[in-house]
Amino acid sequence: MCLSGGGYRAMLFHLGALWRINEVGLLPRLDRISSVSAGSIVAGLVGLKWRALRFDSAGVAAGFDAEVVAPLRALASRTIDLPAIVLGMLLPGGASARIAAAYRRHVFGRATVQALPDSPRFVINATDMQSGVLWRFMKPYSRDYRVGEIPHSTVELARAVAASSAFPPFLSPARFTFRESDYTRDSGQDLQHAPYTTSVVLTDGGVYDNLGLETAWKRFRTVLVSDAAGRAQPREKLKGNWISQSIRVEELIHAQVGSLRKRQLIASYRANERNGAYWGIGSDIANYALADALPCPLDHTSELAKIPTRLKQLDSGVQERLIDWGYGICDAALRKHFNPALPKTTGFPFQRGV
Repeated sequence: MCLSGGGYRAMLFHLGALWRINEVGLLPRLDRISSVSAGSIVAGLVGLKWRALRFDSAGVAAGFDAEVVAPLRALASRTIDLPAIVLGMLLPGGASARIAAAYRRHVFGRATVQALPDSPRFVINATDMQSGVLWRFMKPYSRDYRVGEIPHSTVELARAVAASSAFPPFLSPARFTFRESDYTRDSGQDLQHAPYTTSVVLTDGGVYDNLGLETAWKRFRTVLVSDAAGRAQPREKLKGNWISQSIRVEELIHAQVGSLRKRQLIASYRANERNGAYWGIGSDIANYALADALPCPLDHTSELAKIPTRLKQLDSGVQERLIDWGYGICDAALRKHFNPALPKTTGFPFQRGV
């Protein structure tokens, strides 16, 4: 399963999707959960709490609400990006260090990637700004295929997720210091030498792959993708200064890369090269043509898709609507394209609707 970026909007949308996946007993059947940006907040917490989820014989985790939903809703009730940016300008470590501190305080504590389970494999993806490819944080190793592999890395989960969600330019970069001796010898393709190995500079995983597909694409035939990436909205007026121009250009490039990944995925489904299902925060649930799909009016869901990509406080009602929307569209996608025999849902988690 792959989880995209998109700030708190994505975190809560994915939370709703995983809620439904848990209900139908699919969660423990996943072999790999690959995430980028805010998707890594959800994935990281699910991985950390895996042993506490208490799966029953049907594969349903009784502890999902208490161990995953409640902490993430509490986080979504806090604004952490703006304070991180301000403090990052004044204190050593930058904004990413402040975001990591917030994740440590509110979600992950001092747990490291070694707290993740052996199965499923959780892959927290960031982009290596020096090598130009993905840097992957996993329990067996942290790896950039060009720079090399660090076995049994003890990087804190809070720092790994902060690197994965280091949205440029404001929350980026995330800096890591390693020793050359930390790496498995000759494990890098062409850049296994300082400073690539010793002073690692990372940014948001979505810069390279906003769907988190890369680490699943070559290995798995059945792929589920939850996409909460925002669309680039039209702007009537644009400022002429370099900073505003750069931010807008980056937004458009980011959106185009995501669109290309999505087309690649959908084409592989249609060509029967892969099985699975895709659902997006901008999808129209009517396109799944299910008579018993949950009511998710497009005008309502489109407004949710426009929520800014921020780690900014969301009120309880918006949180519940985002979770319900992720739940509803995931249900439709799974029953239409993955397994029509899955049990029908009786309603939204919060019965609020979207």
